[in-house]
Amino acid sequence: MKHTHTYTQRTRHGRGPARRIGRSLALVLPVVLVLSGTLAVTRVDWSGADPADSVLAASEVSPRAKARAPHEVLRDKLLVELQEQDPGVALTHLQQAVNGRPTLARHCTSIARALGRAAVRAYGPTRAQSYARPVCDTSFATGVAAQHG
Repeated sequence: MKHTHTYTQRTRHGRGPARRIGRSLALVLPVVLVLSGTLAVTRVDWSGADPADSVLAASEVSPRAKARAPHEVLRDKLLVELQEQDPGVALTHLQQAVNGRPTLARHCTSIARALGRAAVRAYGPTRAQSYARPVCDTSFATGVAAQHG
């Protein structure tokens, strides 16, 4: 009996630290992979245009618009781009604006939702959803779903 007890005790302790490390990795690794993939996707220039040409310039905004908050001006400009070009261009410019001016990040979600709703009105739910990508998490897709539902 004493021999069996020692064997069982060694077996449990022998696997304990390795099993704890394995469990920790099993929990942490998927989170790290998802976050790194999301961050990599947000850094991609989806428009294919020259980044210097696609930066939002404040000089293009009318004098009346300058009196409004910067996020409101950006939202209105992007809604016009969505109508004149497509939601993909607007989403790219939204991501570039947030990257260039981090203070806009807190408004990114509401702007992306507004773009999603406008895309449904302009393109219909199926085509609008085809433009969805991880800009401001899934806010664009949320706007599409809210407008469609």
